[in-house]
Amino acid sequence: MTTFWSTYICVLTIGSLIGLTWLLLATRKGEKPNGGDQTMGHSFDGIEEYDNPLPKWWFWLFVGTLVFSVGYLILYPGLGNWKGILPGYQDGWTQVNEWQKEMDKADAKFGPIFAKFAAMPVEEVAKDPQALKMGGRLFASNCSVCHGSDAKGAYGFPNLTDKDWRWGGDPDTIKQSIMSGRHGVMPAWAEVIGEQGVADVAAFVLTNMDGRKLPEGTKADIGNGEKLFATNCVACHGPQGKGTPAMGAPDLTHPQAFIYGSSFAQLQQTIRYGRQGQMPAQEAIQGNDKVHLLAAYVYSLSQDEPAQGENLSAK
Repeated sequence: MTTFWSTYICVLTIGSLIGLTWLLLATRKGEKPNGGDQTMGHSFDGIEEYDNPLPKWWFWLFVGTLVFSVGYLILYPGLGNWKGILPGYQDGWTQVNEWQKEMDKADAKFGPIFAKFAAMPVEEVAKDPQALKMGGRLFASNCSVCHGSDAKGAYGFPNLTDKDWRWGGDPDTIKQSIMSGRHGVMPAWAEVIGEQGVADVAAFVLTNMDGRKLPEGTKADIGNGEKLFATNCVACHGPQGKGTPAMGAPDLTHPQAFIYGSSFAQLQQTIRYGRQGQMPAQEAIQGNDKVHLLAAYVYSLSQDEPAQGENLSAK
């Protein structure tokens, strides 16, 4: 802030406090202790207003607010470039400094615990009840808004409790997904294969790979859909539709792999317009040690025999 604006704010603020103090004291000058019978000199429908002073408690409440304002402006920033004299802050109190102070305090207390688990393999951490409890709380605070408190996902967000992993479900890959994030892209195919081609490919995926029947009255050529799939889709999903974890392409033989829905209409929508999904990177937000705990917790959710404390994020 420039010197001009800092001075302007100081003059305006201090001037307001002085003016309010003068107004408060000036209005009490000449007041009679009990008011007496003196009126304000006007009447409304025969009702007169007496000239009574403010109650003492009300007056002292005003005085208290002024004293509080002065004390606050001395301790905290509020007068232009003045940073306040509150101890414990090198460059003055701010919300950012207060947050950092609390974070430093938490890191000093819990940092050694996080470091201990970070030195262990994810598989071992996933068997430790204390680690899973901590991981569950981290999950509830940072991941449940998308994946749900039970980690079973939602529309557009994958279920983390099953075996269908777009990028791979081994411990190291899960940690990498959380640490660096993921960006899955399904291109739109309507302009390439046409509207009928969209229906044909959706019919092929639904019947040959998932084993379900098409809705009654569906006009789709499954044979043509197979040809179009072989021409345009195998590069990502593979010839058997089992997906390619390195590319984030899902396994099309499992209904639960379709996070945007697996009905005939929903499949067409996905093929027609494509999909864009992004998992935000947590490295800069959580750091390696906390991500390690998160990875262990998430890994534990998809095991056949979940470790103790698995569902702590939902409690």
